[in-house]
Amino acid sequence: MCRRMPWRSASRPASCRLVPSDRDDAMAVLAVVTSSPPGVEGGHLVIGRSIVAAARESGHDARLVITPDHGFGRQAAAYWQTWRFDISHVDGMKVDQVISLRYPSYAVRHPAHVCWLNHPMHEYYDLWPRLTASISRANFVKESVRRTLIRVADSWLLTRNVTKLLAQSRTIQRLLVDELGIRPDVLWPPPPPRPYRCDAYDGYIFTVSRLMPLKRIDLLIRALAEPAALRVRAVIAGEGEEAEALAQLAAQLGVANRARFLGRIDDETMLRHLATCRAVYFAPFAEDYGFVTVEAFASRKAVITCSDSGGPTELVRNEATGLVCEPAPAAVALALARVTDDAEFAERLGARAAVQAAAMTWHDAMKRLMIV
Repeated sequence: MCRRMPWRSASRPASCRLVPSDRDDAMAVLAVVTSSPPGVEGGHLVIGRSIVAAARESGHDARLVITPDHGFGRQAAAYWQTWRFDISHVDGMKVDQVISLRYPSYAVRHPAHVCWLNHPMHEYYDLWPRLTASISRANFVKESVRRTLIRVADSWLLTRNVTKLLAQSRTIQRLLVDELGIRPDVLWPPPPPRPYRCDAYDGYIFTVSRLMPLKRIDLLIRALAEPAALRVRAVIAGEGEEAEALAQLAAQLGVANRARFLGRIDDETMLRHLATCRAVYFAPFAEDYGFVTVEAFASRKAVITCSDSGGPTELVRNEATGLVCEPAPAAVALALARVTDDAEFAERLGARAAVQAAAMTWHDAMKRLMIV
C-alpha cells in the first residue's frame, strides 16, 4: 500500500498520493498524473516533477499525483481504480487541467486532459513476443485475454478520454500507429532542470541506467574486451537485476580493471560524472526516450548509441552530436575508441550536443502542454 497524503477533497483510492504545493496565487491549478509502483523511481517521475517545476515557474499551482500501478498481472484493477479516481478537486481546489504520462494514469477523467505519453504497457505491445516465448500454454491464454482487454481500454482512453494526445518520442508515436492506429504529435521532453556543467573531458566513458537486459550494459562490457577498445575505461552507475551478472561478465572477459561499477548514485554524483567524462554510452534496446541522452547533451558530452536503440537515435546525429553504431561489440568498441583516442573530436561532438540541448526548453514544452 502506498503512503497517502492528507486530502481535503472528495474520496480517492487509498493507494493514490499527492505531492502538495504551497502556492496560493496560481493562474491555473494543474494536476500532473502518473502511475508508479511504491519505491520505484522511473523517468516518468522525473518528467512529472519537471512539469510541476515548469508550471510553477509560470505562475500555475501544479501538483504531482501518483495513481496505482499494481504490477504485472494486476493492471486491470489499476486501470479501474484510476478510472474511478476523482481528479476534479485536490486539497479543496478545482483542477483546471490534467496532464497524464504513463499507463494507466491516462484513465483519469477530466474535461481538460492532455496525455503526454511516456509509454503504454510494453508487455502487451512491442514486448509481447518476448513475454510469450517463455510462458506455459495456460498462461499464454490468460495473458492473451488480459492483453486484449488492456489494448481495447488503451485505444478508447487515448482517443475518447483525453483532450489532446502527445507522444514523448517518435518511437512511442510509431508504436501507437502500428499497434492501435493512433498518430499523436511528438514532443520530446527537455533535460530536467538540474545544474549541468562541463568540467573536463577525462579519459573514461560514463553510463547510468538500471542494470537490466534491455539497457544492454553487457554490450558495453563485451565491447571493452574487443581489440579496438583495449584503452577504453568505463564507469557504470546504477543498480538492478543484472548487477552481479555484469560484474561476473567483466571478470570473465578480463576487463574488470576497466569497468568500474558504482551502484546506485545520487544526482550530484551523476552530474559530476557527466561533467567530467569523455562521452556517454547509452545504447538500450528500443528505448521509449531516455533522459540520459539530453542530460549528456546538456553537459556538453557526446552520446554513443546503437541503431536499434529507439529514442536516443531520434536525438543523436551521427558524427555531429554523437555516434550511432550497430548493436555489436566490435562496432561499439570502434565508437568507444574514437572518442577515447581523440579528445578534440569528443569535444566537438559535445559542443554541438550542447547547442541542441539548449534549444529544448520547458518554457516551450509548457506552451504545447497547457490548454487552459
